[in-house]
Amino acid sequence: MSETQEEKRNYLNELRLKSTYLGGEERVKKQHDLGKYTARERIQKLLDPDTFIEFDKFVSHKCHQFEMEKKKFLGDGVVTGLGEINGQKVALYSQDFTCWGGALGAAHAQKICKIMDYALRNRVPIIGISDSGGARIQEGVESLGGYAEIFYRNVKCSGVIPQISLIMGPCAGGAVYSPAITDFVFMVEGSSYMFVTGPEVIKTVTHEEVTKEDLGGAKTHSEVSGISSVTCKNEDDCFERVRELLGFIPPHNFYKAEKKWTSDSVSRENSKLKSMIPDNPKKPYDMRDIITEIIDDGNFLEIQKDYAKNIIIGFSSIGGIKLGIVANQPAHLAGVLDIDSSVKAARFVRFCDAFDIPILTLVDVPGFLPGTQQEFGGIIKHGSKLLYAFSEATTPLITIITRKAYGGAYDVMASKHIRADVNLAYPSGEIAVMGAEGAVNIVFRKDLVGLEGKELEEKRAELVRSYEKEFANPYKAAELGYLDNIILPEETRGIVYKYLCSLKNKKHYFPKRKHGNIQL
Repeated sequence: MSETQEEKRNYLNELRLKSTYLGGEERVKKQHDLGKYTARERIQKLLDPDTFIEFDKFVSHKCHQFEMEKKKFLGDGVVTGLGEINGQKVALYSQDFTCWGGALGAAHAQKICKIMDYALRNRVPIIGISDSGGARIQEGVESLGGYAEIFYRNVKCSGVIPQISLIMGPCAGGAVYSPAITDFVFMVEGSSYMFVTGPEVIKTVTHEEVTKEDLGGAKTHSEVSGISSVTCKNEDDCFERVRELLGFIPPHNFYKAEKKWTSDSVSRENSKLKSMIPDNPKKPYDMRDIITEIIDDGNFLEIQKDYAKNIIIGFSSIGGIKLGIVANQPAHLAGVLDIDSSVKAARFVRFCDAFDIPILTLVDVPGFLPGTQQEFGGIIKHGSKLLYAFSEATTPLITIITRKAYGGAYDVMASKHIRADVNLAYPSGEIAVMGAEGAVNIVFRKDLVGLEGKELEEKRAELVRSYEKEFANPYKAAELGYLDNIILPEETRGIVYKYLCSLKNKKHYFPKRKHGNIQL
């Protein structure tokens, strides 16, 4: 006798209910005791209410080794589907640590690949929530193959749709390479961990003793490795930061950007900027103060805030026009460019360019950091990455020199010579091969020979003043057409907005090629 419609309905509802149990009440309680949400709770808190559509709710593994056929969970340890964030459609997956510690098997990987393919076909951002101990050992090479399938899709999606990774627990072994390829990595203090090999393996192989936190915690990856884009206090804070990020970036490449709502007038008074840059060129100041003053509502989402602090990157808007900001930070290492800051800024520039987000560059740079550590570490190679990124960028580029722009660093920081669209400077701008004192010691070396004591100091001071008068200003560069205009600081917001409006239909093409060969 066949089942009735009512019986079929009851069976479906039974399966639906079973799939929500995750790994069982005990494991869910343990997850909560660790201050962590479950996979489904995370989706519910991240997405707009009642927008989630789940895929593959009833999928389970096909493994029969190690008595795995007796251990099955509906969904196979990962929840996948579609939803909306601030009305913007997104695709996402959320690994479930209550099922085998979130370990990835063949069916688990197939679910992730399926939702990534859907995201790419439909041009919506993909968000991955990682909480997994790594590959499911019982499934062997199928687990490894599953990871590779995900990595391949990460590369395929790169530059087409935004990819965002939320590390909500452990992310170890081969699993780390998927977040590494994605555009933004969010980590949570005290509960996020990323490492290729854990503390126990390291102790066995290299005899080093290190804790999980020191090896791959949020603090380590935000300050030392730079892997973390944004470090959050807790999971709720993380969801808010992700929602904020999606308010600044488009859902896919070739998307016609919409203005961000603001009540902040583009013509408002910026009188605070008049006194922000010190008269003494050696005195530091915080570039964030200038950024905050010129953007809409002081709303700046900084990326990699605690890594390579001598350069600032992040998203904001001016007059509702969304943009990326790259700025030297005179308050840290005098804003000098080094290996870490060059790589940090270069990847950000390439992301903005891939999604046609205009870039505002604020320049106060005394040059590249000297020393054997930098030279042996490859500052030549790594510094060229930022040069390459700006030179390759076809998105609107506006550059403002606020104070120093010395040596090769002047060229690299989106100068007119590498085809920035608009190059401006404040009257305090200094564009030269090097600072006055260093230049005098080289150029006027013969004039100082034979002088000693007070006479030497007076002559050197005179030559320094003469050099500063000639070069410690932006007018020579303006005379040569290397600057489009010299503006007063308080005019910045209104002028940048006008230029952004004029560049909205910019089109620029490079010679036909498969791709360039950036120094990696």
